Amino acid sequence: MAENSKIEWTDHTFNPWTGCTKVSPGCDGCYAEAWAKRSGTVAWGTGEPRRRTTDANWRLPLKWNAQAEREGRRFRVFCASLADVFDNEVPTAWRVDLLRLIEATPHLDWLLLTKRIGNVERMLDEAARLMPEVLMWPLPNVWLGATVVNQAEADRDIPKLLGVPARIRFLSIEPMLGPIKMDQRLIAPIEGTSQHGQRFVDWIIAGGESGPHARPAHPNWFRSLRDQCAVAGVPFLFKQWGEWGPTWFEAHAHLGFGAPKDPAGELSIAGTRVIVGPLRNGDVLEQLWPIQRHGKKAAGRLLDGVEHNGVPR
Repeated sequence: MAENSKIEWTDHTFNPWTGCTKVSPGCDGCYAEAWAKRSGTVAWGTGEPRRRTTDANWRLPLKWNAQAEREGRRFRVFCASLADVFDNEVPTAWRVDLLRLIEATPHLDWLLLTKRIGNVERMLDEAARLMPEVLMWPLPNVWLGATVVNQAEADRDIPKLLGVPARIRFLSIEPMLGPIKMDQRLIAPIEGTSQHGQRFVDWIIAGGESGPHARPAHPNWFRSLRDQCAVAGVPFLFKQWGEWGPTWFEAHAHLGFGAPKDPAGELSIAGTRVIVGPLRNGDVLEQLWPIQRHGKKAAGRLLDGVEHNGVPR
């Protein structure tokens, strides 16, 4: 439930409880639900009880905090990789216990990533009412993140994320299911400009989908995010291509290779052929798009030959 993590953007994962409900197109291939079915430890879905993890598991962050203090460094902890901290099915008392643990581990940066960003303020208020001590929110060691997978979710949830006070606010765009254009007023300004009184997204993580039923992502979707982050001075981390990735020619397009690009950036998969827009005289323009199924490990995480590992300071 908690271990040194292989996830590129964190040092440790910690699950205070397990179980969740699908609420987004990004949940369709949920790895946590697949894990739950294999393990048989918790049922998935609305109305199903969540399973709190062991006391021994809850003590692990205290161990990591002591190690971080000894070494004079900070560890990032991704909280609830097999659940959602702000899930409606989770008892408020459990969130109170989690907030107390976060307060007790000041040398850890807790990454609270949720698909339910609209629940955060209400649930923090509910937790505060159960705490005899004062909850000094925003906690200085909490990074608050929202998962968005397409333009509709970005338009709906980024303003909600920016409405909650947090030391760091971030987006996880994984699996990326469509092109996303950010409102440049909502992501951090170029370094050196004033942020006083403003609200910004401080970090963007993006990646493709893995698993047996993974949906492919257009290479241009990731390129666009990378370029938008560069203009705004926002750290960008490209986590993975997922099961699908570019062919050799597309992966080396920055060297002058590559197939024709479709300006719309839309795609649907039929075997290995990709049907792309726009329509030409009522007919679909069909190209052999340079993307194929490699498998997650083989596809890797290089975008135009570069590994992007941006993280906020």
